[in-house]
Amino acid sequence: MQRPLPEEFALKETAPKIAGSGNYAGDKLTSTYDLVEQMQYLYIRVVKAKELPPKDVTGSCDPYVEIKLGNYKGITKHFEKKSNPQYDHVFAFSQDRIQSSFVEIIVKDKDVVMDDFIGRIMFELTDVPKRVPPDSPLAPQWYKLEDKKGEKLKHGEIMLAVWKGTQADECFPEAWHSDAATVGREGVSKIRGKVYLSPKLWYVRVNIIECQDLIPIDRNKPIEVCVKAVLGNQGTRTRISSVKSANPIWNEDLVFVAAEPFEEALVLTVEDRGNKDEVLGKCVLPLYSVHRRWDNKAVQSRWHNLEKHRVVDGEKRDMKFASRIHLRVCLDGGFHVLDESTNYSSDLRPTAKQIWKSSIGILELGIISAKGLSPMKTRDGRATTDAFCVAKYGSKWVRTRTIIDNFSPNWNEQYTWEVFDPCTVITIGAFDNGYLHGSNKDSRIGKVRIRLSTLETERVYTHSYPLIALHPSGVKKMGEVQLAVRFSCTSYLNMLHKYSQPILPKMHYVHPLSMSQTDMLRHQATHIVSTRLARAEPPLKKEVVEFMLDVGSHLWSVRRSKANFFRIVNVASGFVGLVKWFDSICHWKNPLTTVLIHVLFVILILRPELILPTVFLYLFVLGIWRYRWKPRHPPHMDIRLSHADAVTYDELDEEFDSFPTTKGPDVVRMRYDRLRSIGGRIQTVAGDLATQGERFHSLLSWRDPRASALFVTFCLIAAIVLYVTPFQVVALLSVFYVLRHPRFRTKLPSMPANFFRRLPSGADRML
Repeated sequence: MQRPLPEEFALKETAPKIAGSGNYAGDKLTSTYDLVEQMQYLYIRVVKAKELPPKDVTGSCDPYVEIKLGNYKGITKHFEKKSNPQYDHVFAFSQDRIQSSFVEIIVKDKDVVMDDFIGRIMFELTDVPKRVPPDSPLAPQWYKLEDKKGEKLKHGEIMLAVWKGTQADECFPEAWHSDAATVGREGVSKIRGKVYLSPKLWYVRVNIIECQDLIPIDRNKPIEVCVKAVLGNQGTRTRISSVKSANPIWNEDLVFVAAEPFEEALVLTVEDRGNKDEVLGKCVLPLYSVHRRWDNKAVQSRWHNLEKHRVVDGEKRDMKFASRIHLRVCLDGGFHVLDESTNYSSDLRPTAKQIWKSSIGILELGIISAKGLSPMKTRDGRATTDAFCVAKYGSKWVRTRTIIDNFSPNWNEQYTWEVFDPCTVITIGAFDNGYLHGSNKDSRIGKVRIRLSTLETERVYTHSYPLIALHPSGVKKMGEVQLAVRFSCTSYLNMLHKYSQPILPKMHYVHPLSMSQTDMLRHQATHIVSTRLARAEPPLKKEVVEFMLDVGSHLWSVRRSKANFFRIVNVASGFVGLVKWFDSICHWKNPLTTVLIHVLFVILILRPELILPTVFLYLFVLGIWRYRWKPRHPPHMDIRLSHADAVTYDELDEEFDSFPTTKGPDVVRMRYDRLRSIGGRIQTVAGDLATQGERFHSLLSWRDPRASALFVTFCLIAAIVLYVTPFQVVALLSVFYVLRHPRFRTKLPSMPANFFRRLPSGADRML
């Protein structure tokens, strides 16, 4: 039995004050956000101002608005020489940190030395109304500006709306937050929460059939022609054609990954590899004109002209005679473009929406808070962390706002996804925002995966998940993230029907891709997704996307190899336990149980039609019996299963090494010798398996004529005996022989085992 995990790495059930859990009433009017704790905010929307009095010598003003609430101060941008500015700026002040009974809104004139006061308006917080969605937004009103003495100005008004609300307010995502008071106005966009969509990915299938009328430089020399295909940063070549003439034939498929909107064209170049890769022609195909298919129907082939230039007097000129290339090109929408591992994929739908099935439910995620986060950097001489979370399910990515300088941030943000397959996984990662430190990279803190099929429908799971990270120094807990998850099913029958359907779309089985193709295309897909999301604002940086998509998980790791080996051992332990139990039955260690097994076998042999019903009844009873101990909590990252708690320093150093390696020759030699040792053990096991298989084949191969003669004679005698003896009698005698008492047994191997081990194999013919 597996030892329990250390307490710090264990999953903890929590009881946050959320309406969805049923143990907290809260504000019923904000039930839309029922998986997060309510956070109260004071919202101030500055719309515009008009007829502001001039303050400069030129008779104009450069106005901006300053919001003062206790120790907090927010500022809008300023407009040069404009007395009727339009701001449309929203400020959100957390009520947990308000230390004042009023809010002051001041209009000032930007100046070189000291900003001039224009006017102000003040509100008592007790008089501010409360707004709860789905109410319509509070209508802004015009307010006369006052001077410092509280008297109304003759000129100057400002349009405002002031109200109290929660994070459910639609202004919340775009508002300036008091939590980010230390961030400049230009940096606010880098810390806001956003929703991103992965680009729509297609497989581009290019079937290169043949070329016609190629014109080589040396016509007397046989040509070795191949076609080079390039799409963006993806490039590959066909094999060299076996037809060494001007009309070569290939009939070879090449597959690429492309994303909408299509920015690159497919470029095909015919090259003569036997003549220093001389270009015999070139063809450029824009992808927007390529045929799209989502089934197995044949795509019509087409001939395309190959462009070729020749240099005359230093200038490129088109040749009058054009060679041609025969192609069959299509965008395969019947495939799902894999950008994640199939073991924990969040989306399995094909690219083409025409063949999508209806959704089976809704997934709701509440990212509540984190606590005990490790310091990720230093600012002004002290350790700090600017944390944000990213969640990915399907093509939808969400990013929470960044909480500045806080080891226990509270986000309380809720998101929703449509679910099309219950056997999918949502990934939530925590990161440190590097922009505020002047870095171009966001540091990873940890991540959590939750498989939807392990969740009960309509139940709210509230747990604190450990954020576990593997560093070159070892495994480390980086903190905890508190989540609330609910999977709601809209059609239970459709969900159960999914369990009988193929995991991947039909085209993956009709036209399967090879393992090497799948790995290469997944690498290209993750590169495209990370590049596109890095161009958003705020950018979802490449290192964040690659961490969420587990890029690099296929690289060699001693730790992962050991973990997978022990997983196999754990899976086989059930069968090994069954064999040991049966061995104890055969040796009469518990006579009563052995007698009962005798009776059971006799009944099943006399009534063989009861065998299958008995097996299924046993499995049913076993499943009902184990229902009492079913897991009550969703699974999480397991350091023991990952073999992260027993890994050595050198194994970690190898796992974190770059590819190709940057280590010195001595380290590489040591690792190579260790890999040879591991490979030697695997080689021995593989050789033993091959030996047993070859011995089985040698029974009738007459490689050992005496052994084959004995086996053939035994088969003849067994056939005669079984023809004349009822099957039940043979089965009963076999059972009584196998379950005979220990006094009738010997410690020596059985006669069939001795005979089998003496058979020849191919091991004696190995060099």
